[in-house]
Amino acid sequence: MPVPAAEANESIRRFVRARHGLAWTAQDMAEYAVLLEIWTLAVRNEVVEAA
Repeated sequence: MPVPAAEANESIRRFVRARHGLAWTAQDMAEYAVLLEIWTLAVRNEVVEAA
């Protein structure tokens, strides 16, 4: 089952907070991109279910 959008959003917030004030590495950016993809899919799924 997909992750709820709110949970995916919180994962993004934790990720960004943990790196506050730090220069992001290529690995950080790749991990962030994956988190954004998970969030996008979660939001899309919730919109489709609501329709």
